[in-house]
Amino acid sequence: MTHRQIILGSNSPRRGEILRFFSLPFTQIASNFAEESILFTGDPIDYVGILAKKKGESLAVQYPENIILTADTIVYLDGKVYNKPVSREEAILFLQQLSGKWHTVYTGIALSFKDAQHIRVEETRILFHELKEAHIHHYLDHVNFLDKAGSYAIQQGGSLVVKKIEGCYYNVMGLPLSSLKELLTLVNIDLWECMNIL
Repeated sequence: MTHRQIILGSNSPRRGEILRFFSLPFTQIASNFAEESILFTGDPIDYVGILAKKKGESLAVQYPENIILTADTIVYLDGKVYNKPVSREEAILFLQQLSGKWHTVYTGIALSFKDAQHIRVEETRILFHELKEAHIHHYLDHVNFLDKAGSYAIQQGGSLVVKKIEGCYYNVMGLPLSSLKELLTLVNIDLWECMNIL
């Protein structure tokens, strides 16, 4: 089956890894949209949806003939958004504040094609283990935390940080498969027909 080329509007290795589960032709091209131009006004669902939407719009202007997938992921706790940390000091603070608590990971995902744009937001609840100071430092020594919302990844060594999960695992990685499947059906792509052989 031949599909129109997809542009994955993200530099995230995790999102690329997830999309490669399927035999879909795609190219990763990061959006140049300035995320900091969108202020958080209290609604995390609205916030990630707008970010995914704006990223898609910026790429649709450049690639009007392509299907464009864009996404944004945040960590949310007690009214505060945890984006990517700007320093190790901020990453330490993030993990200290998340330690031993339930928080929510939201991913907004947008599909842009021709004059249409469709947006979905998925949420996953995460409970952290209680993290000792030494564990936080050891974890940050082994993780590229600067490109991760909340300073952590769920995969690989992230299992030492995460105690429980309620919802989509791939949402925490940055590309929820159920929402992706739903959006792609709108452009006549069925992920069931695109599975790679394991």
